[in-house]
Amino acid sequence: MKIEQNYSLEKQNTFHLPVMARWFMEYETEEELQRILRDEYFQECSSLHIGGGSNLLFLNDYNGIIVHSLIKGMEVVEETTDQVILRVGAGELWDDVVAFAAAKEWGGIENLSHIPGEAGAAALQNIGAYGAEIKDVIQTVEAYNQLTFEKRIFTNEECQYSYRYSFFKNEQNDPYIITYITIRLTKNHHVFHTDYGLLNQALEGQRLSPAAIRDAVIRIRQSKLPDPEQLGNAGSFFMNPIISPEKYQQLKNEYPDMPSYPAADGRVKVSAGWLIEQCGFKGQSHGAVAVYEKQALVLVNLGGATGDEIALVAESIRDTVFSRFGVELIPEVRYIG
Repeated sequence: MKIEQNYSLEKQNTFHLPVMARWFMEYETEEELQRILRDEYFQECSSLHIGGGSNLLFLNDYNGIIVHSLIKGMEVVEETTDQVILRVGAGELWDDVVAFAAAKEWGGIENLSHIPGEAGAAALQNIGAYGAEIKDVIQTVEAYNQLTFEKRIFTNEECQYSYRYSFFKNEQNDPYIITYITIRLTKNHHVFHTDYGLLNQALEGQRLSPAAIRDAVIRIRQSKLPDPEQLGNAGSFFMNPIISPEKYQQLKNEYPDMPSYPAADGRVKVSAGWLIEQCGFKGQSHGAVAVYEKQALVLVNLGGATGDEIALVAESIRDTVFSRFGVELIPEVRYIG
């Protein structure tokens, strides 16, 4: 177990903000996590459990305890001729899991390639891309209640998944820390999701396979999104808004070329990036903060930006989009004050 005081979080957040944590604790097993949770000092302090830091915006130093999982491992716990159940440690890099599955020609998560972060956070966030979400393959999520210290195994239904949401994100529920996830992957009779325009174009003429789709997704993402190691960012800063059919029809009448996708309950998902681009933000710089020139959904740290400065640019974008379109943008990135 790693315990350090006055710890720099610059490498623990993909905006690379030079913020500090009063304490940093890192554990490798469930037993070590239980020791942390039961510690009286830990219980008295503010605490935050993080993954790879790819979805966080620190506004200040963190005057509490940052906790991080190093629980690793990918283990086949069940296998038939048609499917495999893979148990994955929450601390595994998510893209390593996708690469492992694609190399085995196991299908189900290839569309989620090249998404930064760790497996536990991926399940918490219900990550998605190119018509797929992790909820489509989650079988169970193993997690510890931070208040009772008890372990619970959640079924897919109990995770209450919806667009970029899960049970674990609801602050009204008891706080849980995810330690393992199990995912159901296909070995034969794959059902591929390739309807998204760019992905369909990238795969034209190719034999479809998990590996081929993974390669295409990586090429697309690399062409559109900045590498966080080179340019600090948290990927898509905002969620794509889901609007009523009536609101959609109003906007579609005024903006016939507005991209849209079907959503649950007859509602419609519209492109946040398109809305932002129409307001003229794409490629703009605001001091040390910029809207990425190739993808308006991405805010980047040009060097030396603070969390407050990034948040101010985000709020300016939200205000402008709402004023023009009457649509509210919700940050996908979590603000840590």
